[in-house]
Amino acid sequence: MQKRKLGKNGPEVSALGFGCMNLVYAYGPPVDKKYAISMIQAAYERGVTLFDTAEVYGPFVDEEYVGEALASVRDNVVIATKFGFDVDPITGERHGLNSSPEHIKKAVDASLKRLKTDYIDILYQHRVDPNVPIEDVAGAVKELIDEGKVKYFGLSEAGGATIQRAHAVQPVTVVQNEYSVWTRDPEHEVLPVCEELGIGFVPWSPLGMGYLTGKVNPSTSLDPIYDLRASARFPRFTPYALKVNWPVVELLELLGQRKDATPGQVALAWLLAKKPWIVPIPGTTKLDHLEENLGALKVQLSRDDVKEIDEAFASIHLQGARAPEELLKVHDIGANLGTSSAEGHGKSPLP
Repeated sequence: MQKRKLGKNGPEVSALGFGCMNLVYAYGPPVDKKYAISMIQAAYERGVTLFDTAEVYGPFVDEEYVGEALASVRDNVVIATKFGFDVDPITGERHGLNSSPEHIKKAVDASLKRLKTDYIDILYQHRVDPNVPIEDVAGAVKELIDEGKVKYFGLSEAGGATIQRAHAVQPVTVVQNEYSVWTRDPEHEVLPVCEELGIGFVPWSPLGMGYLTGKVNPSTSLDPIYDLRASARFPRFTPYALKVNWPVVELLELLGQRKDATPGQVALAWLLAKKPWIVPIPGTTKLDHLEENLGALKVQLSRDDVKEIDEAFASIHLQGARAPEELLKVHDIGANLGTSSAEGHGKSPLP
């Protein structure tokens, strides 16, 4: 397994991680506990050492699966989880965002219990809270690090200004925003800030919610109940968008023919070729898809290959935003294309 270091002062992890969300939520019915644990262990057995989860996945049960699956190899892996939503511990119902220091500490104690561990490697703020200064959030995480409950601090869907403000209080080790061949939002602001500060970057949805694999095509019927792409009306997954955006997949297929690789492998290899401190976390519920994803590590893209993809993509008129408007609104200023936190302080209020 190839290894990468998450930023200047972060942990060394496998070059590809494993996103565990899909096991309980998002793109189809959840799998049962035994199968979920077997998938996590299968990833570990193939060399994966970075596992990503969150309290809100399930909610709660995804952390339980990760904890049980990795208990016997705990010190050999890096477990990342997230706080930031106000989730009822009894009903699992969400009540908006909550990153108050008191809530963070309660959430971490609950996550530690579910994960069957006494420390969390990477603790992310899942979404920037517009009601809590990021300095207070970073200060609370700093205390948890001092107590030994957390090793590294991360932010998700944060813009440049918020990252810089948090970093001044407690060094940010890694940022996790959506990034892929067809989602370029981090390029204008977030990636430059990460490079400047020595922060690692973890792209979530590196395969474009499955579309970039070519397995979700214009004739695919998405489950209206269990599939978030259909139930939440993601703009890129309408029947029309699935059809008109297909040239993106054809672009990856064309290069894949020369590299003896699938479109999904080329999409992952493209991310790996961008920066040495980028570690994608594709997720899946299928063993053959896991092995296909890991096969991307054998695909070497040159600078010319990356340039070819970027130039061809620039000529494609993509249909649809990367998420519904109500979800985009939860992202920080500067995390979405069309917004900028330059000369500002982001969505987080000033202290």
